[in-house]
Amino acid sequence: MSPQVEPNEAKRVTLATVARHAQVHVSTASRALSDDPAGVGADTVRRVRELAEMLGYRRDAGAAALRTGSSRLIGVLVHRLTDLALATMYDSIDAAAAAAGYSAVVANTLDDPAHRSARLDALMSRRVDGIIIADSHLGDTVGYDLQRRGIPYVLAMRTLPGLLSVSTDDHTGGRLAAEHLHSLGHTRVAVIAGDLQASTGIERSQGFLRFFEAAGHPVPEDHVVSSGFGTAAGRSAGEKLMALPKPPTAIFAVDDLTAIGAMGAIREAGLRLRDDVALVGYNDIDLAANLPVPLTSVRSDLEEMGRLAVDALLRRINGQEATPILLPPVLVPRATTVP
Repeated sequence: MSPQVEPNEAKRVTLATVARHAQVHVSTASRALSDDPAGVGADTVRRVRELAEMLGYRRDAGAAALRTGSSRLIGVLVHRLTDLALATMYDSIDAAAAAAGYSAVVANTLDDPAHRSARLDALMSRRVDGIIIADSHLGDTVGYDLQRRGIPYVLAMRTLPGLLSVSTDDHTGGRLAAEHLHSLGHTRVAVIAGDLQASTGIERSQGFLRFFEAAGHPVPEDHVVSSGFGTAAGRSAGEKLMALPKPPTAIFAVDDLTAIGAMGAIREAGLRLRDDVALVGYNDIDLAANLPVPLTSVRSDLEEMGRLAVDALLRRINGQEATPILLPPVLVPRATTVP
């Protein structure tokens, strides 16, 4: 027989309401609705959960966090979720968190310290169990502050000295791009370096530049443009390089969207991709292979990175050791460099 619900009771259903309809003690109803209903019979668990759904009961996550000391929430800081590489990684974070019984809450920081601090405070007010930081910069103190306070954290995609991180071996990735272009005969090359306050911009650029220096073809300073990330930044940097007295015959952009922006500048200069200017990006987002001229890119396994970041964070939440991880990059040649 269906429970008789008073008018408007669904709007104010409490745990006590569920317990009354199920004819059990409130503590029993609470355990039956928890992630671990140990000590409650299977029939009771099923009855309580069915009644809770029928009555429209919604568990108070804040109250549960106070009782158990765990919110089952993971906070994620990104500079912009519109960045396709970060969106790909976040999808993996969200799926891995859900598989472990957690929910992921993402916040955009706009790569701004004040925004980052405000977003972190908002996440902490929700009593998240740990933080994944995907927007770290040189000079940032967020990771160090969390470490000092004993709050579980892990850096993802980017790195900082002395902090736990899951990322790609970006120095090797930059070298792979350099080796590829050098093997095709390019010696007048340039780098669109992204953000040189982020490890992704620094290490990818360094790996590339050091290879060409060792090969006897050091890259001139005016052929290295610190651009920021994204298509608009890539377009602006590409225009600067195309305006040089002798434009480069090959460009390495440390991010795929930045490389796509540079494509527009190359075409605007009346030059052809690959034939006049070879181009290599980084991350190998899905879009790279599906452009009118598919983009050569250094693959960073963003899905694996997200999964491993969640794994490392959960280990820390559970009081276990976690060690930094560097995933191996892989160069994927396409039509912007080879026939």
